Amino acid sequence: MFTTVRYFIKTSIVFLIIGILSGLFMSFSRYVFKSGYYPEIITAHTHIILAGSVLMMIMGVALWFFPKAEKEDKKYNPLLIYITYWAMTFTTLIRFVLQIVMGFYFYDWIGIGITIASTFQILAIGLFFYSIWGRIRPVRIQYVKSKGEVK
Repeated sequence: MFTTVRYFIKTSIVFLIIGILSGLFMSFSRYVFKSGYYPEIITAHTHIILAGSVLMMIMGVALWFFPKAEKEDKKYNPLLIYITYWAMTFTTLIRFVLQIVMGFYFYDWIGIGITIASTFQILAIGLFFYSIWGRIRPVRIQYVKSKGEVK
């Protein structure tokens, strides 16, 4: 397992812990302190678990398990994957923080920040899957090609 894969997986676990803690906050707010919470906190909680934990875990495991890129694959670029990791990490964290803040203070700039972070998340996800697209193939084909049985 190489470094970027470990980054994706470990960050995924950190985001899961943050998501669990935000869920615990909502539970305490509602059932212990009887004060409730704002819907934006539900969105932040859900987003950090789904995009931050689940999706980043999928991205890390996909990067780890799919066969190596073929030599003629021009789309796969380890630097692009590394950049995608940092883009996903920062935009997920920024969106989470802004949505928590939006739960307590409503300012237009916060909504714009959430939208910008979401846009960069979509771009990062698209770049990631564009880069690994050539690696999504059966391993058997790669083995047979290396033996010269298939052209």
